Amino acid sequence: LTSSPSSGNRLSSSDHPADKISRYPVPNKKDLPYDIVEIMEEVETKGGFLPNVFKVLSHRPAEFRSFFTYYNELMNKETGSLTKADRELIIVVTSTHNKCPYCVVSHSALHRIYSKKPSLSEQVIINYKTAELSPREVAMLDFAMAVCRCDIITEEHFRALEEAGFDREDAWDIGSIAAFFAMSNRLAHITDMKPNEEFFTMGRMPRDRSSNRQG
Repeated sequence: LTSSPSSGNRLSSSDHPADKISRYPVPNKKDLPYDIVEIMEEVETKGGFLPNVFKVLSHRPAEFRSFFTYYNELMNKETGSLTKADRELIIVVTSTHNKCPYCVVSHSALHRIYSKKPSLSEQVIINYKTAELSPREVAMLDFAMAVCRCDIITEEHFRALEEAGFDREDAWDIGSIAAFFAMSNRLAHITDMKPNEEFFTMGRMPRDRSSNRQG
Protein backbone atom coordinates (compact mmCIF):
# COMPACT_ATOMS: atom_id res chain seq x y z
CA LEU A 1 0.00 0.00 0.00
CA THR A 2 1.58 3.28 -1.11
CA SER A 3 0.98 6.29 1.07
CA SER A 4 -1.01 9.28 -0.16
CA PRO A 5 0.95 12.41 -1.10
CA SER A 6 -1.08 14.22 1.55
CA SER A 7 -0.09 11.85 4.36
CA GLY A 8 2.85 13.36 6.24
CA ASN A 9 1.82 14.19 9.78
CA ARG A 10 -1.79 14.78 8.84
CA LEU A 11 -4.51 13.04 10.83
CA SER A 12 -5.85 9.96 9.08
CA SER A 13 -9.52 9.04 8.83
CA SER A 14 -9.19 6.84 11.91
CA ASP A 15 -7.52 9.45 14.13
CA HIS A 16 -10.69 11.38 14.91
CA PRO A 17 -12.46 9.97 18.00
CA ALA A 18 -15.37 7.91 16.71
CA ASP A 19 -17.76 9.11 19.40
CA LYS A 20 -17.39 12.64 18.03
CA ILE A 21 -18.64 11.85 14.54
CA SER A 22 -20.83 8.72 14.86
CA ARG A 23 -22.53 6.53 17.42
CA TYR A 24 -21.11 3.51 15.55
CA PRO A 25 -17.46 2.44 15.60
CA VAL A 26 -15.29 4.00 12.90
CA PRO A 27 -12.80 1.42 11.60
CA ASN A 28 -9.10 2.07 11.70
CA LYS A 29 -7.86 2.83 8.21
CA LYS A 30 -5.37 -0.07 8.32
CA ASP A 31 -8.28 -2.48 8.82
CA LEU A 32 -10.24 -1.28 5.79
CA PRO A 33 -10.19 -2.87 2.30
CA TYR A 34 -7.62 -1.39 -0.06
CA ASP A 35 -10.17 0.08 -2.49
CA ILE A 36 -11.93 2.01 0.27
CA VAL A 37 -8.64 3.41 1.57
CA GLU A 38 -7.81 4.52 -1.98
CA ILE A 39 -11.13 6.37 -2.27
CA MET A 40 -10.61 8.07 1.09
CA GLU A 41 -7.08 9.17 0.24
CA GLU A 42 -8.13 10.50 -3.16
CA VAL A 43 -10.96 12.55 -1.60
CA GLU A 44 -8.73 13.86 1.18
CA THR A 45 -5.95 14.81 -1.24
CA LYS A 46 -8.36 16.63 -3.53
CA GLY A 47 -10.36 18.46 -0.86
CA GLY A 48 -7.81 18.95 1.89
CA PHE A 49 -9.83 16.96 4.46
CA LEU A 50 -11.91 13.80 4.58
CA PRO A 51 -15.66 14.38 5.04
CA ASN A 52 -16.99 12.39 7.97
CA VAL A 53 -19.54 10.56 5.82
CA PHE A 54 -16.65 8.49 4.40
CA LYS A 55 -15.43 7.59 7.88
CA VAL A 56 -18.88 6.77 9.23
CA LEU A 57 -20.04 4.64 6.29
CA SER A 58 -16.78 2.68 6.25
CA HIS A 59 -18.30 0.80 9.21
CA ARG A 60 -19.99 -1.28 6.47
CA PRO A 61 -17.62 -1.54 3.50
CA ALA A 62 -20.04 -3.22 1.05
CA GLU A 63 -22.68 -0.54 1.69
CA PHE A 64 -19.99 2.16 1.46
CA ARG A 65 -19.16 0.99 -2.07
CA SER A 66 -22.80 0.90 -3.16
CA PHE A 67 -23.57 4.28 -1.60
CA PHE A 68 -20.72 6.13 -3.29
CA THR A 69 -21.19 4.38 -6.63
CA TYR A 70 -24.76 5.63 -6.81
CA TYR A 71 -23.77 9.02 -5.37
CA ASN A 72 -21.22 9.49 -8.15
CA GLU A 73 -23.72 8.47 -10.83
CA LEU A 74 -26.19 11.08 -9.59
CA MET A 75 -23.88 13.93 -8.69
CA ASN A 76 -21.04 13.72 -11.21
CA LYS A 77 -22.84 12.80 -14.43
CA GLU A 78 -22.30 15.12 -17.38
CA THR A 79 -25.65 14.61 -19.13
CA GLY A 80 -28.88 16.54 -18.59
CA SER A 81 -29.35 20.21 -17.79
CA LEU A 82 -28.72 20.16 -14.03
CA THR A 83 -25.58 22.00 -12.96
CA LYS A 84 -23.51 20.97 -9.95
CA ALA A 85 -24.98 23.96 -8.07
CA ASP A 86 -28.51 22.78 -9.00
CA ARG A 87 -27.82 19.34 -7.58
CA GLU A 88 -26.47 20.75 -4.33
CA LEU A 89 -29.46 23.08 -4.01
CA ILE A 90 -31.84 20.12 -4.27
CA ILE A 91 -29.96 18.40 -1.46
CA VAL A 92 -29.99 21.48 0.77
CA VAL A 93 -33.74 22.00 0.39
CA THR A 94 -34.78 18.38 0.86
CA SER A 95 -32.29 17.79 3.70
CA THR A 96 -33.65 20.86 5.47
CA HIS A 97 -37.14 19.36 5.25
CA ASN A 98 -35.74 16.05 6.58
CA LYS A 99 -33.94 17.84 9.43
CA CYS A 100 -30.50 16.46 8.57
CA PRO A 101 -27.74 18.69 10.00
CA TYR A 102 -24.91 16.81 8.30
CA CYS A 103 -26.30 17.08 4.77
CA VAL A 104 -27.54 20.65 5.20
CA VAL A 105 -24.14 21.84 6.44
CA SER A 106 -21.98 19.88 4.00
CA HIS A 107 -24.04 20.48 0.87
CA SER A 108 -24.61 24.15 1.67
CA ALA A 109 -20.82 24.42 1.62
CA LEU A 110 -20.61 22.69 -1.76
CA HIS A 111 -23.40 24.89 -3.13
CA ARG A 112 -21.51 28.03 -2.06
CA ILE A 113 -18.46 26.79 -3.95
CA TYR A 114 -20.24 25.78 -7.16
CA SER A 115 -22.66 28.72 -7.30
CA LYS A 116 -20.23 31.43 -6.11
CA LYS A 117 -23.21 32.78 -4.10
CA PRO A 118 -22.17 32.70 -0.43
CA SER A 119 -25.59 33.54 1.06
CA LEU A 120 -28.08 31.76 -1.20
CA SER A 121 -28.00 28.40 0.56
CA GLU A 122 -28.82 30.11 3.87
CA GLN A 123 -31.80 31.83 2.24
CA VAL A 124 -32.97 28.47 0.92
CA ILE A 125 -32.61 26.83 4.33
CA ILE A 126 -34.93 29.45 5.83
CA ASN A 127 -37.51 29.31 3.01
CA TYR A 128 -36.74 28.58 -0.61
CA LYS A 129 -39.98 30.26 -1.66
CA THR A 130 -38.63 33.64 -0.51
CA ALA A 131 -35.00 33.09 -1.56
CA GLU A 132 -33.39 34.93 -4.49
CA LEU A 133 -33.99 32.11 -6.95
CA SER A 134 -34.84 32.10 -10.64
CA PRO A 135 -38.22 30.68 -11.79
CA ARG A 136 -36.25 27.72 -13.16
CA GLU A 137 -34.71 26.98 -9.76
CA VAL A 138 -38.06 27.32 -7.99
CA ALA A 139 -39.68 24.86 -10.40
CA MET A 140 -36.81 22.42 -9.84
CA LEU A 141 -37.13 22.67 -6.06
CA ASP A 142 -40.92 22.40 -6.16
CA PHE A 143 -40.55 19.07 -7.96
CA ALA A 144 -37.81 17.90 -5.59
CA MET A 145 -39.94 18.75 -2.58
CA ALA A 146 -42.96 16.92 -4.04
CA VAL A 147 -40.79 13.80 -4.23
CA CYS A 148 -39.29 14.47 -0.78
CA ARG A 149 -42.76 14.77 0.81
CA CYS A 150 -44.01 11.67 -1.03
CA ASP A 151 -46.71 13.72 -2.76
CA ILE A 152 -48.64 11.94 -5.51
CA ILE A 153 -46.68 12.87 -8.64
CA THR A 154 -48.95 13.82 -11.52
CA GLU A 155 -48.52 15.06 -15.08
CA GLU A 156 -48.98 18.58 -13.70
CA HIS A 157 -45.66 18.25 -11.87
CA PHE A 158 -43.93 17.33 -15.13
CA ARG A 159 -45.63 20.13 -17.05
CA ALA A 160 -44.44 22.69 -14.52
CA LEU A 161 -40.87 21.44 -14.98
CA GLU A 162 -41.15 21.47 -18.75
CA GLU A 163 -42.42 25.05 -18.72
CA ALA A 164 -39.25 25.96 -16.81
CA GLY A 165 -37.02 24.33 -19.43
CA PHE A 166 -36.52 20.83 -18.03
CA ASP A 167 -37.30 17.55 -19.80
CA ARG A 168 -38.38 14.14 -18.51
CA GLU A 169 -34.82 12.93 -18.01
CA ASP A 170 -34.09 16.01 -15.90
CA ALA A 171 -37.18 15.16 -13.84
CA TRP A 172 -35.75 11.69 -13.21
CA ASP A 173 -32.46 13.28 -12.09
CA ILE A 174 -34.21 15.72 -9.74
CA GLY A 175 -36.37 12.97 -8.27
CA SER A 176 -33.46 10.56 -7.92
CA ILE A 177 -31.36 13.10 -6.02
CA ALA A 178 -34.27 13.84 -3.67
CA ALA A 179 -34.88 10.11 -3.17
CA PHE A 180 -31.23 9.17 -2.65
CA PHE A 181 -30.71 11.90 -0.08
CA ALA A 182 -33.88 10.91 1.75
CA MET A 183 -31.97 7.69 2.45
CA SER A 184 -28.74 9.56 3.18
CA ASN A 185 -30.53 11.89 5.62
CA ARG A 186 -31.88 8.92 7.54
CA LEU A 187 -28.51 7.19 7.66
CA ALA A 188 -27.11 10.39 9.13
CA HIS A 189 -29.90 10.37 11.75
CA ILE A 190 -29.28 6.72 12.66
CA THR A 191 -25.53 7.18 13.03
CA ASP A 192 -25.73 10.68 14.57
CA MET A 193 -23.24 11.78 11.92
CA LYS A 194 -21.46 15.06 12.69
CA PRO A 195 -20.36 17.52 9.99
CA ASN A 196 -16.69 18.45 9.71
CA GLU A 197 -15.79 21.88 11.02
CA GLU A 198 -14.25 22.70 7.63
CA PHE A 199 -17.68 22.76 5.99
CA PHE A 200 -18.88 25.74 8.02
CA THR A 201 -16.41 28.17 6.45
CA MET A 202 -16.08 26.75 2.93
CA GLY A 203 -17.06 29.10 0.11
CA ARG A 204 -17.84 32.10 2.32
CA MET A 205 -14.78 34.19 1.46
CA PRO A 206 -12.60 34.34 -1.67
CA ARG A 207 -9.75 31.87 -1.40
CA ASP A 208 -6.38 33.41 -0.47
CA ARG A 209 -4.12 32.22 -3.26
CA SER A 210 -0.98 33.79 -1.77
CA SER A 211 -0.53 30.82 0.58
CA ASN A 212 -0.41 28.51 -2.47
CA ARG A 213 2.64 30.39 -3.77
CA GLN A 214 4.63 29.90 -0.59
CA GLY A 215 6.96 26.93 -0.26
